[in-house]
Amino acid sequence: QGQLVESGGGLVQAGGSLRLSCAASGIIFNIYDMEWYRQAPGKQRELVASITSRARTNYADSVKGRFAISRDNAKNTVNLQMTSLKPDDSAVYYCAAATSNSPGRLWGQGTQVTVST
Repeated sequence: QGQLVESGGGLVQAGGSLRLSCAASGIIFNIYDMEWYRQAPGKQRELVASITSRARTNYADSVKGRFAISRDNAKNTVNLQMTSLKPDDSAVYYCAAATSNSPGRLWGQGTQVTVST
């Protein structure tokens, strides 16, 4: 059974940087599209960045130019490098895995990111 475990969240001042990591196990990682979502209190979960199995990336307009998603198929990990962080980036960040071969998504437990002013 597949599992995703996020790490790297924390408290950072506005303008700072954080790097989130997501370690996958129990899945054939290199066939999965990997995604980072976030959910702030009282708001819907939103897609922040994605990277396909062929390493094609896509970003929400709100993070373009500030966030970078990458994957390491040898280590079964996907990373989200976040720079120029803003208080509006504060949220629980979730890693997700999706493939056309299986319905639904595999989700991690989430990691909290808090950006202070």
